[in-house]
Amino acid sequence: MLKYQQIAMDIEKYIEEHQLQQGDKLPVLQTLMTQFNVSKSTITKSLDLLEKKGIVFQVRGSGIFVRRNKRKGYISLLSNQGFKESLEDFNVTSTLLALEVRKPTPEAAQNLNMPSDGDVYYVKRIRYIDGKTLCIEESFYNKSIITYLNKEIVSDSIFDYIRDGLGLKRGFSDLYLYAGMLNEEEAEYLGLFTGAPKLCVETIFHLTNGQPFDFSKVTYHYEQSQFFIQANSHLFEQETT
Repeated sequence: MLKYQQIAMDIEKYIEEHQLQQGDKLPVLQTLMTQFNVSKSTITKSLDLLEKKGIVFQVRGSGIFVRRNKRKGYISLLSNQGFKESLEDFNVTSTLLALEVRKPTPEAAQNLNMPSDGDVYYVKRIRYIDGKTLCIEESFYNKSIITYLNKEIVSDSIFDYIRDGLGLKRGFSDLYLYAGMLNEEEAEYLGLFTGAPKLCVETIFHLTNGQPFDFSKVTYHYEQSQFFIQANSHLFEQETT
C-alpha cells in the first residue's frame, strides 16, 4: 500500500472514531502535513482519494469538510473495488459453484480483448450478505494475466489476491447495467421464482496500463440489493464543459 493510501485510511478511521458528521471540518492542510510528516503533494493525493470515495469535500479557501456518510447496506456503483468494500459492516460470504480453466465465450473474449483460443479462469459464485442470498457472480479472468487461482483464493477476496499475491495494480473499470427477468437457473440459485425481476451488472476491470483482465456478470436478488452513486463535482464539470 502506498503512503498516501495509508494516510487516507487513517483519516477515514479518524472520522469514524470521532463520529464526525456532515459539514464537520478537518484539520487544515499544513496540520495534516505535520501530523503525518509528509509533503503537501502526498496529503493532497490522500484527500483527492477520500473525495473520490465520497468521504470528504474540499472548499477552496475554506478547508476540508466531512461529507454525509453513505447508507449502510448500499452498494456503490462507482467503485471498482468490488462490493465487499461497500458492505464492510456486513458478513459477506460465498459458495463456490465453479472454478475451472476453459476457453472464453465469444462475449468474454471480446470484452477481455483476447483471442478466442486463449485460456480463462471461469469462476461462478453465489454471494451472501449476513446469510441472505445477494447475487450470482460469473467472472472470466484472462489466465495470461491472472496466472493462478484456487478454491481458497476465490472463497475470500480475489481482488486482494490480485493486489497482494500477484502484485498487480487495478485501474479503471467499465460498468453496464440492465434489468430483466430471472430464468429458471438464476431463480433457483437466488431462491426466487422464474420471471422475478433482476438487475444485472456487467463490469470489465482493467489494470493501470489499460489491459482488461476480468469480465464479470453479476445478477442481483432484487429484495436484498440496494445501490448508490456519489457523484463528485468534477463529474458535473465534465458534463457542462
